[in-house]
Amino acid sequence: MAQDNPYVNDAKNAVHDLRDKASEQLDRAAGRVEGAARTVYNRSGEVSENVQEVAGNLKSAVDTSVRDQPMATLAVAAVLGFVLGAIWKS
Repeated sequence: MAQDNPYVNDAKNAVHDLRDKASEQLDRAAGRVEGAARTVYNRSGEVSENVQEVAGNLKSAVDTSVRDQPMATLAVAAVLGFVLGAIWKS
């Protein structure tokens, strides 16, 4: 008997429509999240490469500085150590 009630059928149809719309929205959101995650992953690889390049450049600069001006390099290292120690302590 409840099956013949037009209000019950309307409610069922409304629930099915809401379910379908919610499913579509979730699919769209999942697609956006997946795209964002892929973008972050790709950019993290680029960042990693850039960091490695900077580290290589820094190593080269330090090697050159130690070879050409060892006392100045030592003084800079001491000051840098002092500053980092002060920051760490606070």
